[in-house]
Amino acid sequence: MTQQTGTGRTNQKQRTRTAILTAARQLVDTDVEVTMPAIARAALVSEATAYRYFPDLPSLISEALAGVWPPPAEALAPVADSTDPVARTAFACEFLLRGVLARQGSVRAMIAATITRPEAVTSRPGIRFGLIDHALLPLEDTLGATDPEAFAQLKRDLAVVVSAEALFTLTDLCGLEPDAAISSAVRTASALTAAAMSSAG
Repeated sequence: MTQQTGTGRTNQKQRTRTAILTAARQLVDTDVEVTMPAIARAALVSEATAYRYFPDLPSLISEALAGVWPPPAEALAPVADSTDPVARTAFACEFLLRGVLARQGSVRAMIAATITRPEAVTSRPGIRFGLIDHALLPLEDTLGATDPEAFAQLKRDLAVVVSAEALFTLTDLCGLEPDAAISSAVRTASALTAAAMSSAG
């Protein structure tokens, strides 16, 4: 009887955890603000219960986002045959920013959390870095081999542009419509890549 009770309790805990994750995933795939109270309401549990299963919002969102973004190679499949780093970078930039727009409620929540709690940054998905690395594969044997520091600097420069922060700066502070903001970021990412290639000869 005790074993059955223990098993039932374990199953209930798993069902509760699954319900919280499912609710988080449903909210993540929208542009609404994602908060722990909103997730708890959608999961039909108390906010305190949600925090018992997940210590903070970033850890919950990170787990909810697992598998939502495709691997870099899959994301860049449409330009897989291209050896042009500029075209590949432009595609990667637009792919990321379109995805951010579709999930901006959760992305904004993650950014806010990492600003107020920098230690939480390790829980934040590093999707941009994988996309940038894959986009720049054609440069690994050229710029990457002849000037590793310039190659590393290009990746750092692109990390500023190929980012949710850049998108929200353009929409929230500069007042651009989403499509115009994405076009602006893509132009900048392309220009940075072309400039790095030009300086490398």
